[in-house]
Amino acid sequence: MKLLRFREVEEWGLRHFFTLRSAPDVLASDLTKILEEAGMPGSLVMAEQVHGAGVVEVGAKDGGKVMGGMDSLISRDKNLSLVIRVADCGPVWIEDRATGGIGLVHSGKKGTEAGVVPATIRKMKEMFGSEPKEMRAVLGPCIRPPHYEVDFAGEILRQLAREGVGEIVDTKICTADDLGRFYSYRSEKGKTGRHYAAMAMS
Repeated sequence: MKLLRFREVEEWGLRHFFTLRSAPDVLASDLTKILEEAGMPGSLVMAEQVHGAGVVEVGAKDGGKVMGGMDSLISRDKNLSLVIRVADCGPVWIEDRATGGIGLVHSGKKGTEAGVVPATIRKMKEMFGSEPKEMRAVLGPCIRPPHYEVDFAGEILRQLAREGVGEIVDTKICTADDLGRFYSYRSEKGKTGRHYAAMAMS
């Protein structure tokens, strides 16, 4: 299984990955094995992903669940992997250096308009006592102009800055630029697979 990892997140010591295009496509049923092989907890929780701004705190008790109505997951449980799926929408990894809390966000055009990233930061403040200046965030591969007329990636970065996130990294990868490595729902007219983004506490 080909996994993409990002230097900045590696340097933070966070366990994470982003699956690349593969044949056959990765299925949700494959995830436990992939996570374990990547040195992450095989117990995982996923978001239903309804393109909204729902954020939920999860723990080990939620292993194996799909959290209904949610597009963002936050946790402080080391024995759990957070997982979302994307094929043009933006995955956003967030870590709070002070509390160890993490967040994994699915933010496409509609979710960005709804403010799912700011909602995640505020939920981490509420539940963990996080301070945005102590947070670090990475925007992963997603569709970008000129392949898509809406620059939601740029807006995600602006939202992170407006919330006062201390360190913001943009991978600058466009999913529609390289269909040999990435799936693009828009470029492939909906007939494509899904990437899985995963994150677990150190």
